[in-house]
Amino acid sequence: MSSNVAVFFFFLSLNYFNVSVRRRQTRHHGLPLAGALLASADAGHHLPVRRGRRHPVLPQLAARPPPHARRPQTPNAGGQGECREVNPLVLELNLNHSVHAARLTLSRKTALLKGNNNLIRYCYDDATTLYEVFQRGLKVSGNGPCLGHRKPGRPYQWLKYRQVSDRAEHLGSGLLHRGLKPNTDTFIGIFAQNRPEWIIGELACYTYSMVAVPLYDTLGPEALVFIIDRVTLWCPQGSSFFFFFISTVLCDNQGRAETLLQNREGGQSPVLKTIVVMDSFDPELVKRGAQCGVDVVSMQDVEAVGKNNLQEPIPPKPDDLSIVCFTSGTTGNPKGAMLTHENVVSNTSVSPTTQDVSISFLPLAHMFERVVQTVMYGSGARVGFFQGDIRLLPDDMKALRPTIFPVVPRLLNRVYDKVQSGAAASPFKKWLLNFAVERKYAEVKEGIVRNNSIWDKLIFHKVQESLGGRVRVMVTGAAPISPSVLNFLRAALGCQIFEAYGQTECTAGCTFTMPGDATSGHVGAPLPCNIVKLVDVEEMNYFASNGEGEVCIKGVNVFKGYLKDPEKTTEALDEDRWLHTGDIGKWLPSGVLKIIDRKKNIFKLAQGEYIAPEKIENVYVRSGPVAQVFVHGDSLQSCLVAIVVPDPDVLPGFAKSLGCQGSAEDLCKRTKAILSDMTKLGREAGLKSFEQVKDVHLHPEQFTIENGLLTPTLKAKRAELKALFQPQIDTLYANIQ
Repeated sequence: MSSNVAVFFFFLSLNYFNVSVRRRQTRHHGLPLAGALLASADAGHHLPVRRGRRHPVLPQLAARPPPHARRPQTPNAGGQGECREVNPLVLELNLNHSVHAARLTLSRKTALLKGNNNLIRYCYDDATTLYEVFQRGLKVSGNGPCLGHRKPGRPYQWLKYRQVSDRAEHLGSGLLHRGLKPNTDTFIGIFAQNRPEWIIGELACYTYSMVAVPLYDTLGPEALVFIIDRVTLWCPQGSSFFFFFISTVLCDNQGRAETLLQNREGGQSPVLKTIVVMDSFDPELVKRGAQCGVDVVSMQDVEAVGKNNLQEPIPPKPDDLSIVCFTSGTTGNPKGAMLTHENVVSNTSVSPTTQDVSISFLPLAHMFERVVQTVMYGSGARVGFFQGDIRLLPDDMKALRPTIFPVVPRLLNRVYDKVQSGAAASPFKKWLLNFAVERKYAEVKEGIVRNNSIWDKLIFHKVQESLGGRVRVMVTGAAPISPSVLNFLRAALGCQIFEAYGQTECTAGCTFTMPGDATSGHVGAPLPCNIVKLVDVEEMNYFASNGEGEVCIKGVNVFKGYLKDPEKTTEALDEDRWLHTGDIGKWLPSGVLKIIDRKKNIFKLAQGEYIAPEKIENVYVRSGPVAQVFVHGDSLQSCLVAIVVPDPDVLPGFAKSLGCQGSAEDLCKRTKAILSDMTKLGREAGLKSFEQVKDVHLHPEQFTIENGLLTPTLKAKRAELKALFQPQIDTLYANIQ
């Protein structure tokens, strides 16, 4: 045996001995049912566990609440702007009993403070609106770096908090000088990719009590016209009527400005009067705009005018409208969720440090990214923007070296697949990887999260460095993540990984997993700004008496309704203002929520069985060679079929193991092996026989936002997928019959 191999096995045995001794010496402290809900959201005392040591909070959770838990709105007991301690109050889950079929059930849960039962409305006394949140960041950071950007091959350059605040005042003053009014009747469209000017434009709105309306850069011309025209209509609010309109849109480049002008030239969006462009543009664009009654001006010029005509800020109130976030929707037209400052601020009771850095690549028009950035600014932390090309994200990560990384499962699945495919070439590498994951995950279950073990040095350092090497907190949301992938990454990445659940209508989040909880397959406990309950869904045999039912949310973070859409608002909000999510949840014994099904997008097969395709797709996508899957069925058919997009990185190796070779198109003609693997996973996941697909069509091109098959939040657009693949679906059913 070579000396290197001998040294490796020496460290192997030593590490195993250390883990075994640590297990014998340390009693595992489970998280209590009540949980330190606010601890789960509070990175102020550093969410990552101390390296090589047990989290200092965990052993105390069962006995008393964490000392950094936040008190909801009460008379100031401490210094201005300080997060006051809950002392001697105790955090607990408030269990309101509901009765079904004469049985008592605990179907409603929340994290409330004993004694006053108030939901949390804000974290800091001096940060009750989004404008105040940023001003607090300016203060606590000591005018530190705020917004970062970079050019290819160059390091990040930073705008400081004062620079951002001043530019927002200049831009806002410039817009007011052009005739806009500083109130919540003024809507400003933002049509741009993630960049510092996006935030400056948004902050300009909040500085003068105006409303930001983000526009997805991939929505397309028709949706843009719909949104601008939608906001233009009379909008009922109580017994009064208000006239809202988007007369001004901030664009990042000439191309998007031309898109808006093209609509205007076609007689659409008649109230659009001003386009403010962030980048330089051809002077001919000004002439083109003038011909259709639209002023095209540079953002730099508007800021210059505002600087010379500076107006005092006119800050909003907590219950003022802050943002109208149009949900892209998998079918039909976008819906504009109206969110107040209080909605957003209540959902951000988290405290990073001024040294923390986050990378911004998820769409800023998506509330998940908006909430993450609000958290960062409120603590004086930094946000660096990617270059705009997702293919360059790894290079941006290495240059920025973020500590906080908001992410979606799709990207985590890619990380997992690349690590697994790298080890698949050798049985020894595969065994070694699995052994290292087992050893690291044993530590994670003991409350130890670190990236300096022997396994990190030997096995995991490359994947950690690919993310910059400093990530200490990851938050995943927007879609479910496979428990096996989550467990693997918690071991391999050496950082805390939290899973959040929610939707735009509850300002992104309503539940959050807790620090020290290494279990997976659930979405955590309710946030302290809302209550969560489950209600019966009789047609699917889910009953609250069994701890199962549709997830409903009520709280400070729940939106006010859809803009100019009372019918959709009534569908989403009942008369008691409970938000009905359409998701089916289940309370686990530990008090956390597990999403098990989907009420929306269900359909019946010919025999009458209800099918929730998204639940089935979430099972099948765990198959190694499967990157994406679309499950289809209808009431005229007795079984399901699927369109599968193979993973281009995994498919060649998978095919080679079966003795197959050829191009991706050739390999896509061989469906039996992939169908067999999917069926096996379905059985293991407990899918019923009628929930298993009976045949598949392999499609070599991925579903993307650009080809119109995914929403900007990466959800499948089912109507478009069905229309595109109708010939293949018909062929699959014909072959089955």
